[in-house]
Amino acid sequence: MLKEGNILYFDPFYFKNGNTAKPKYFVVLKNIDNNSILASLPTSKDSIPEKEEIKNGCVELPNINFNCFVISNNIEVTNCGKMFDVQTHLYGHQLDVYENEKLKELYPIQDTDYFIWGKMKVEIYTDLINCLKNSGTVKQKHKRILE
Repeated sequence: MLKEGNILYFDPFYFKNGNTAKPKYFVVLKNIDNNSILASLPTSKDSIPEKEEIKNGCVELPNINFNCFVISNNIEVTNCGKMFDVQTHLYGHQLDVYENEKLKELYPIQDTDYFIWGKMKVEIYTDLINCLKNSGTVKQKHKRILE
């Protein structure tokens, strides 16, 4: 479940703030000593300034402290050939650490509580990690994890 590069799908995903639960993809970026993981919750919401529009890849705008990795909806993301239905965005400022035990407690049963949607292709995963760890927007503690 919590292997680096895995894309999980939760329906619903319970956000840490407790205010929201909705269907959500979840990208495992790094497993930290099998105790916790650094992850990103991709979104279809495009917050990239219009003049910087990009279809796929890394967007780094240091003048406005902005970082985003874009995955086009016409690119196979997983080793099994899956694509996102819409253009998908992973924002550097939205990375978070999740405790493995808490996730396993909330979502104990694979294919019921969550699905392993696929394993991200190595080249996409590598580009994503490089985009995040080289960003001025990503918190230093998260960059250290990504090294």
